[in-house]
Amino acid sequence: MATPTPFQSQIYRSLPEIERADAIVDRLSKAISLGLLKVGERLPPEAALSEMFGVGGATLREALSELRERGVVQTRRGRSGGTFVVTQPEPETDMMRDWFLSTSISEIRDIGDEHSAIAAATIRLACERAEARDFDRLQELARALVLADTPETRASADSRFHIELAVSAQSPRLANAEIRLQEETVRQLWAPFTETAGYDPERATAEHLEMVRAVAQDHPERAQTLTLEHIRRNIFHLIDTKLVLGYAQATPSTSTAATGIGSTAEAPDRPPGQ
Repeated sequence: MATPTPFQSQIYRSLPEIERADAIVDRLSKAISLGLLKVGERLPPEAALSEMFGVGGATLREALSELRERGVVQTRRGRSGGTFVVTQPEPETDMMRDWFLSTSISEIRDIGDEHSAIAAATIRLACERAEARDFDRLQELARALVLADTPETRASADSRFHIELAVSAQSPRLANAEIRLQEETVRQLWAPFTETAGYDPERATAEHLEMVRAVAQDHPERAQTLTLEHIRRNIFHLIDTKLVLGYAQATPSTSTAATGIGSTAEAPDRPPGQ
């Protein structure tokens, strides 16, 4: 088997010690949702997948069967056959809405603090370790966001850029942390729940391109500043969406004090990282 690339290694890494067929379904579903695997892309052969995941053939076939039943992948026979991604998993809108309503502003801010720490270290390492071939790829992924035309494809394009940037830093632990953070918030970031969800793909694309330019020019301080500003804006958007969703659930007679808007307890007065 050919040695997997660093990017492939983030998708097909060894599984946790849980029900392994379910873990494969979860891993591949998330990889598709995050844009790590694209619609139309062929998965590695079953023998290679079994080896990379560290599972037997029966376990892998059980997982692929579940993904076929969900309509996420399709297996084709013949010389040019294989298992192909055919659609993105349907976003669970109710679960995302529940996330906004059940996650406090301080918890969202804390996510931003962690993401700021991870991303700051990552982009500084990218300035040091990224190779010339990475820059064109990162620019291509940055522009894919503005070309995406649905919330799902925008979320995938956004997360794929950030994960690929983390991979270019050549730190598997930081890349794994970036994947986890993208799983936690990227779909909510682009969810069209409220009028505040008019998140601007053109601005986000411009910010991504500026980050790539700073890495290519080996300007770690500027790259870090751009990254922290980008994450700060993302976190403020999540907080705005939470506040509007919470207000929409209140009755017209409910005071702003009851909804939490205007409260000093959880006002987003300080951005993450400050």
